[in-house]
Amino acid sequence: MSAANLSIVDELEIAINTSSAEKWPETIKRVTGLFLSSADTFNSEQIELFDNVLERLIKTIEIRAFENISARIALAEVSSQLATVARAPPASVRRLANNDEIAIAGPVLTESARLSNEDLVEIAKTKAEPHLLAVSGRWWLKEIVTDALVARRYPSVSRRLVNNPGARVSAAGFAIILAQAQSDPELAVETGVRVDLPSDLRQQLLRNATEAVRSRLLSRAPPHLFEEMRDAIAAVSAGVNRDMSRAHDFTAATRMVTLLRDRGELNEAALFEFAKHRKYEETVAALAELSRSTIEVVRPLMQSLRDDGVFVSCKVAQIGWETVRAILQCRYAGGSRGSLELMKAQEQFAGMNLEKARQLLRHWHVRIASLN
Repeated sequence: MSAANLSIVDELEIAINTSSAEKWPETIKRVTGLFLSSADTFNSEQIELFDNVLERLIKTIEIRAFENISARIALAEVSSQLATVARAPPASVRRLANNDEIAIAGPVLTESARLSNEDLVEIAKTKAEPHLLAVSGRWWLKEIVTDALVARRYPSVSRRLVNNPGARVSAAGFAIILAQAQSDPELAVETGVRVDLPSDLRQQLLRNATEAVRSRLLSRAPPHLFEEMRDAIAAVSAGVNRDMSRAHDFTAATRMVTLLRDRGELNEAALFEFAKHRKYEETVAALAELSRSTIEVVRPLMQSLRDDGVFVSCKVAQIGWETVRAILQCRYAGGSRGSLELMKAQEQFAGMNLEKARQLLRHWHVRIASLN
């Protein structure tokens, strides 16, 4: 062993042997500081010496960490200091990364280059959600790691991954994320605009998405994906129109709504009950009557990729938000809406001008009439 290495060993042994167990948190700070002061000049053998000592200290301190807050703070500080050091002691970094306390594991999980893909996969398989979130934030992630992360099916982890441009996701990984996205509109949008999402999975997402999500996807589509997504949405919409024409007969609904009108019983409460119970034909017919419109005008608005057409009819009918919300939920292709989507929709509806809505509805009547 070289004289330099003997000197380092002597310093480390003195640091350890002159400290009591109560002072070991202070000792590990001193040893870490000694390493950091010359980390760029140490050779592999010297780094290994520090690794042996640091790992020994970390193991010892971990035993005391649950009962000693200074011990936890010391380990968290060491983790933060070593996280960005390219030649950090590898065994010590792995030991810190596997600590159950995220304040200690987090810094090296997020940044340390000393953790291999195998290390990250093992952590993804065995550790808790906060640890997976930390790994998901690493700038570069290979598919083998992201596959292990999404396999745990934490929505928060999936959201962080799809928002991480340096995370590569396999087709199998995207399939898991899309299954979660069915009940998470924000995740659906963030996933849909990923440039590496396979085309067939993007088509699947667009087929299953609510109309509001489709509209948001189109508005955020990168230039080279815009036409593909627009054509896919148009195909989905055309398919819905065909299904609607085939499956929905408005004759009986129109007869019922007319009867209610003649009895003086057609009002917002009746419309709300139709929409609440997902009676699509009756909802369309009642909304058309209350807005002094026609089924020919209202039905395409209900099938549109946008909400504002429905809002126009609802504003003219002068109904309240709870009824509007029920109508949105009743829409054939729209399905259930997330709370954030509904909040934005409510703001849009509240800000709509009644007179402008009436003008728009009259314009649509003229347009529809000219096509017949």
